[in-house]
Amino acid sequence: MSAYDVERRRAIYKKTNGRCHLCGWRIALRNYGVEGARGAWEVDHSVPRAEGGTDRLNNLFPAHISCNRSKKDASSRSERRENGRTRAPMSAKAEMRARLKRAAGGALAGAALGARFAGPVGLWLGLVGGIVGYTLDPES
Repeated sequence: MSAYDVERRRAIYKKTNGRCHLCGWRIALRNYGVEGARGAWEVDHSVPRAEGGTDRLNNLFPAHISCNRSKKDASSRSERRENGRTRAPMSAKAEMRARLKRAAGGALAGAALGARFAGPVGLWLGLVGGIVGYTLDPES
């Protein structure tokens, strides 16, 4: 039996939008604890229990089984750095907020550029700026 019930695992999974918090690659919700399965994962304590970490949600992250076990007693920050990451992946909600913010900024920049031209060019550039802003990777 798992130490975490289905609801708790789902909450942990959603924190990173179904990505390993150490490497950033996709995990499979249904493959929790299924070693050898594609996207297999387990719960990682960002601050290990041995170092005073808790089982509170803010300390629990999804990690591929292989990533979590190779981490050993290293910090999450140093392990992420090894994988070229500076932080855990965003949740779906945070990612959407970041995309909308970038879309608004892109639309404003495009409209400002388009204001230098006559006619509907400003609207088109604003639209294009918004689309480009939205499609940029919010984690970059």
